[in-house]
Amino acid sequence: MLATQVRQKDSVYYFVAYPATDLLDKVRFISRFYGEGEQIAPDTKSLANDEIASFISKVERSDAAFQRQLSKAKVKAIKNFYETAESQPPIPAAVLLFTSEKLDFSRIGQYENVGNLQAPRGKFLVIDGQHRLAALQFYMHSHPKEAASIHVPCVIFDGKTENFAAEMFVIINSTPTRINKSHLVDLYERVSYVSPDKKFSAKVVDMLYSADDSPLQYRINRLGGRSQQEKWILQAELFNEIHRWVTADWRRIEKNGHDSRQAEKFYGMVRDFFKAAEKVFQHTWGNDEYFVTASVSLKAMIRVCADLAAVDAEPAQDRVVRWTRKLGPWASIARDFRTEGFYERFPAKGQVERVVRIQKELARVANIEPVSRAERRKK
Repeated sequence: MLATQVRQKDSVYYFVAYPATDLLDKVRFISRFYGEGEQIAPDTKSLANDEIASFISKVERSDAAFQRQLSKAKVKAIKNFYETAESQPPIPAAVLLFTSEKLDFSRIGQYENVGNLQAPRGKFLVIDGQHRLAALQFYMHSHPKEAASIHVPCVIFDGKTENFAAEMFVIINSTPTRINKSHLVDLYERVSYVSPDKKFSAKVVDMLYSADDSPLQYRINRLGGRSQQEKWILQAELFNEIHRWVTADWRRIEKNGHDSRQAEKFYGMVRDFFKAAEKVFQHTWGNDEYFVTASVSLKAMIRVCADLAAVDAEPAQDRVVRWTRKLGPWASIARDFRTEGFYERFPAKGQVERVVRIQKELARVANIEPVSRAERRKK
């Protein structure tokens, strides 16, 4: 196929006017799309072997803009535009495609950046434009002759790692209306432009979610605010608190090395603190009748944990026992976290102020002195 090669810094990609009939045979849909009595099923075989495709599929399924009925309406609206557009081009913006295969590009004549581009042996992953292509698929069924005349503008990235595809997906979808920040945290370790402190924090959050010894295992909502399962805190909120602490301690963390081993040590402090808190709060921990494990309380606890760890993180061997003893007085205020009347007992103008209020009360009762960011930087 005829393509224009584009060079930007160290990147090389291709611009192609892809015939619709050929393109639809070369792309894999990773989410389920609906038309009038029809549906496009996701390529589940590819999802099982492709971490990035699986991630994008999770976003498409879980974000409110792509739930079944809205997805159907969105695809229907695009298809209707294809049917009614006359003077306007039906697909004016490029679809972004990715393949890990290195495609052969043969220059034509005297042109350095125009030539024939080999099609991949496998199928393209759609980084951006799944809804437009889904609508085109349905339009092809109802208007095969008209659809066959359409050439789709495509930007093709080839021969890159899956990390490249993840980074491109984040760049394209990083506005608040496109993708929830909780999803982005999952990809921070893969994105080259993300700072080391954010990558370090993302590792800690991932361990808090998945580690078998984590008191928060599977209680962190990774899908934004729409999970139907019982969760305690949004991943984005938890990440913000961990990152807040990491930023304050970054000089020390960077000095000791911010690799996976250091992230595990940092995770160990948070894990042991929550284990101690769970022992102290006893039956109120995870109890729906109490706000002990509500997001505002967990965020306040992390801030108290940062202050305690600054002066008593080592030795790690008996830390749970030592911190359980230190947090023991919290048992006397467990009733203050009853759901009924909680907001009256911790009055505030909003969640930010309420977190600070709870933090100060927990620190006061346990006699844990706050450690300023300036003091932490000296350590």
